[in-house]
Amino acid sequence: MSDTILIVDDVPANTSVLTNFLKIVGFKILIAQNGKRAIQKVEHANPDLILMDVMMPEMDGFEACRILKSQDNTKEIPIIFMTALADTVDKVKGFKLGAADYVTKPIQHEEVLARINAHLNVYKLQRNLQVCNAQLDAFARTVAHDLKNPLNTVVGYADELVEVCTEDNLLDSDLRSQLNLVAKAGHKMEDIINSLLLFARTTKEEAIEKQSLNMAEIIQQVQERLVYTIESSKAKITVSNKFPAINSYAPWVEEIWANYISNGLKYGGSPPQLELGADILQDENIIRFWVQDNGPGLSEEAQTKLFTPFTRLHQERAEGHGLGLSIVQQIAERLGGQVGLDSQVGQGSRFYFTLPMT
Repeated sequence: MSDTILIVDDVPANTSVLTNFLKIVGFKILIAQNGKRAIQKVEHANPDLILMDVMMPEMDGFEACRILKSQDNTKEIPIIFMTALADTVDKVKGFKLGAADYVTKPIQHEEVLARINAHLNVYKLQRNLQVCNAQLDAFARTVAHDLKNPLNTVVGYADELVEVCTEDNLLDSDLRSQLNLVAKAGHKMEDIINSLLLFARTTKEEAIEKQSLNMAEIIQQVQERLVYTIESSKAKITVSNKFPAINSYAPWVEEIWANYISNGLKYGGSPPQLELGADILQDENIIRFWVQDNGPGLSEEAQTKLFTPFTRLHQERAEGHGLGLSIVQQIAERLGGQVGLDSQVGQGSRFYFTLPMT
């Protein structure tokens, strides 16, 4: 199917020559004589690209571009201005309004064809990406409702059976061990699903509402979530009694702490000793929050692999799916911050994330 191009120009001689050339190379052509007519045709015909003259009666190209880029149904259509103006100010104005490119009159056919094809390719890639994102959202909803709910049932019954069989000694040790493995595998699947859903949510360009956070309360909530792991590992966690005030998005900040603390519990010393704190970096106008562990530390080579999805550095020490630190990075960047690590072999590791002070 041929791509459709709308040519907007009030000079018939200009549109005639350009139309004949573009039809020969395979495009479907629409024509409008001014900005107002162009807006009407775009809303009905939905062209793949617009070639827009700048100087026209009734409504010039700049105003037409501004209106088209302000509407959800037309803002993605690439607009290439055609102008005899050589003034840089006019070109900058067009780009600020959302134009994709400029071609200078008199139009050189091979040049305009090259620019049209380049921007059509970008436009098609963007539309394909939007389709893929929509499919990802649909997949996430399917996982959340069609898979997570029955899995919760399986995990719930498995946990109940483990408890009953252990208390009443209903099964021999081998069968109880196998039942424990079923329950453990169910919880692992649940963790993977939750991580994938969180990872998908943080990649979407949705607005988030920031508010003043009580960081000590958030960390306390995280410790309550991880109480079983903390107690079973006999970990000692020391938390600073003073955190700087900050505005951010509490649910995501809680997930960063949960991942960092969980990471420290898995890969820290025996038993783990974690210290949690924060530093104000005045020169950079940011706050750096951190978790210091007493683990073996990481080599420079190992540090380069951190924050990469589905990568685990200590497969022999703890099971996992390798999404935790990549989620931390995704969240921190969405909140305007960064992640990082200070570590030396034999001296533990300090994982940190930064957030802007304002």
